[in-house]
Amino acid sequence: MGRGDVDYELDDVDRAVVNAFQGGFPVVERPFESAAAALRERAIDIDGDGLLERVRTLDDEGVLSRFGPLVNAQEIGGAATLVAMHAPEERFEEVVEAVNAHREVAHNYEREHPHLNVWFVVSVADPERVDEVLAAIEDETGQETYNLPKQTEFRVEAKFLVDGPVPEGDVDLSSLGPSPAPSGRSTLTPEERDLVLEVQGGLPVTSTPYRDVADALGAEVEWVLETLRRFEVEGKIRRVGVVPNHYALGYTENGMTVWDVPDDLVDEVGPAVASLDFVTHCYERPRHEGVWPYNFFAMTHGRSEEESAERVEQVRDVMSEYWDVEDDDWDTLFSTRILKKTGIRLDERADANTDAEVTNADATDADASNDEETAPTDASR
Repeated sequence: MGRGDVDYELDDVDRAVVNAFQGGFPVVERPFESAAAALRERAIDIDGDGLLERVRTLDDEGVLSRFGPLVNAQEIGGAATLVAMHAPEERFEEVVEAVNAHREVAHNYEREHPHLNVWFVVSVADPERVDEVLAAIEDETGQETYNLPKQTEFRVEAKFLVDGPVPEGDVDLSSLGPSPAPSGRSTLTPEERDLVLEVQGGLPVTSTPYRDVADALGAEVEWVLETLRRFEVEGKIRRVGVVPNHYALGYTENGMTVWDVPDDLVDEVGPAVASLDFVTHCYERPRHEGVWPYNFFAMTHGRSEEESAERVEQVRDVMSEYWDVEDDDWDTLFSTRILKKTGIRLDERADANTDAEVTNADATDADASNDEETAPTDASR
């Protein structure tokens, strides 16, 4: 089947589940019970076992990519960067094959652009390796690469809502779990590394997913709950919940809109564009003189070409509140083909950022010593 060829029709309860729990799923030992209670408060008649079965079915049928934490690789260690290049039409497959042969290339897309038609992500454990990888690609292909590292992140919130109950998708039950303070450490303990790698592909879809993770690691469930919640506080995990296959939900159109925003307006424009709920990613990136004039990226998704075009226009409307946007100040690059999608090699990045000298006992002491100064608040998260 293709990315969107999922032979499963969602009913209203399915739609409520998809909308409600794309973030803020409870990190407690039996999370489906409290999650179902939250749905009942919103007039969705379901109990914990029923919710578990719904999530399991949505996962099995391909409506979900997975269930569990969305790990923020940037905060785990290493580095990733977006890179653009030109592959001549007559050498396109040859160039792409050379790029994709590098294990550091995690994703690669063909995009509609008169010159820069290949866009890929380089993920490395050692940030200094980026330049080495790009130099090798240039040497092998004879084509110049254009590194576009993220300079400022304004939004990463890839939520895909469907028509139906709980339309705002605003059920946040993360407060039901532990409330640990940040550790104050930039590195992982070996036990934390193992936890990240255990959950990066999702949680078991069972009534006690966190206990199952603890059993797999030989750890206490209380430690798993507290550590995952702390990872949320620290930004190592963006959220916990259902992760939809957006193609299966009908979001088949995605456009990477790029803008030449005046430098002195970026800090104002960024939050304004990020406030649009259909913008899933929003960054400031560098220009490349003579080749790439754009310094602002905003990714939008739509369920039709018309909806996608409308959303791009809404981004332009927001931009126009800050400066007189001309036609040559922006562009939309639609992806036409996935050339490679292997995922970020989180194991290597986590390994490189693991401090074997730090034990769980040390980590606990560090948490306690930071309680008064670094306890999380809404403003600091």
